[in-house]
Amino acid sequence: MPDCKEIRVNTVPAYTAIIGPSLLKKCGQLLRKAISPCHMAVVTDSAVGPLYLETVTESLKTAGYEASAYEFPAGEEHKNMTTLSAILEFLAKEHLTRTDCLIALGGGVVGDMAGFAAACYLRGIRYVQMPTTLLSAVDSSVGGKTAIDLGAGKNLAGAFLQPAAVLCDTDCLRTLPQPVLADGAAEAVKTGVLCGESLFALFEDGTLKADPAEVIARCVAYKAGVVERDEKEQGERKLLNLGHTVGHAIEKCSGYAVPHGRAVAAGLAVMARAAERLGWTNGPVADRVGRCLEAQGLPVSTEFSPGALAEAALADKKRSGGSITLVVPKRIGLCELKTVPVTELLPVIRAGWEA
Repeated sequence: MPDCKEIRVNTVPAYTAIIGPSLLKKCGQLLRKAISPCHMAVVTDSAVGPLYLETVTESLKTAGYEASAYEFPAGEEHKNMTTLSAILEFLAKEHLTRTDCLIALGGGVVGDMAGFAAACYLRGIRYVQMPTTLLSAVDSSVGGKTAIDLGAGKNLAGAFLQPAAVLCDTDCLRTLPQPVLADGAAEAVKTGVLCGESLFALFEDGTLKADPAEVIARCVAYKAGVVERDEKEQGERKLLNLGHTVGHAIEKCSGYAVPHGRAVAAGLAVMARAAERLGWTNGPVADRVGRCLEAQGLPVSTEFSPGALAEAALADKKRSGGSITLVVPKRIGLCELKTVPVTELLPVIRAGWEA
């Protein structure tokens, strides 16, 4: 398609992520290439529904699909078992079968909720990701990780289920407030630290704001490669959790009042400083990462104490028995997994806590 970028994700089954303008208006036509006419249940939230739901359902109906919709209240606090149960009851009421499909229309919370519902309902039906935020576009819409939060911590119940397709309409970014755009920039910067200089430099030279489609495509292409090699997060894919151990702890300590992107940004900065101060890096990393995050309007520190963060992090799913796996940025483009005893987590966080 003209003006669009297509990234093939070669999992089993394989699927294509399409990135470009005006995709929601054409979503029915585009999905016909991957999914025959069926019942499409669109799951969205109260922030996204008023903006895009009618456009999507009309496009689906024009293309020959039956379309219904479920909308839940926006916010991380609703990414829970209560909302999941309500979505499943809606699917059953609509009599969806295994030949039908869900659509996740929204940001990361919607993508997680709809994806997990698709994995649970009838033991698994197809779903499509239509990310409307920068954060979900560069990260959560691709890779098939779905989850909800439990009282004990973030994303502790979930399933792996690859989408049947991803449609990322870059026009949606125009409606996002600056703080929400910044949230997405955090995951993009994280990907740049993992990928290397060619991607990281795009955040330093302003390309993210000038050409978001290029940045999204580069981030999706990098993640696609990782997912193809390690779909179920047994090794390399764990690197994508860079900044997330402390980031998830910040979210939990705040009662999820701190958005995911801002929490990950602070977590990334804390880990970069800790790695450098503990001699785990191959040269200066922290200052460059910190400047890049601040240039996107993101925090590089947190008000929560090292002790509170360490305690919250012990419920993280990256913990295994008496140890926890950290992602250490050794330099831009080179990160490694480092497993440490849980007793060493507090000293690590303390080393990077103060900016």
